[in-house]
Amino acid sequence: MNPYFYIFGTLFFTVYGQIVLKWRLTSLKIQLPDTLSEKIFYMVKLIFDPFIFSGFASAFIASLFWMAAMTKFELTHAYPFMSLAPALVFLIGVLFLGESFTIGKVIGLLLIMIGIVVTVKY
Repeated sequence: MNPYFYIFGTLFFTVYGQIVLKWRLTSLKIQLPDTLSEKIFYMVKLIFDPFIFSGFASAFIASLFWMAAMTKFELTHAYPFMSLAPALVFLIGVLFLGESFTIGKVIGLLLIMIGIVVTVKY
């Protein structure tokens, strides 16, 4: 199996978790309570939402993929690929969540991509 599969798995489950959490919290029209005790109770209640739970589970699965990747790559080679997560979240957020698209975000993401290439290749 191609060892980059582990990096891809890490990225996929990381991005999935972020997107599904944002989508679900937005669809529930979450208003965080004011007091600490109400916040804690509310957050615990949210964890049992199946979609939110899947977001947390995906973070755990991403960490398993990351552990596998660490057996195949040096950290300094693998970690720059994690910078692809913001680009993927940006694209999915704009396309499916109605998030804002700005030239500043695009330029920032292009700079990140250039940094990935420089870091991994040189």
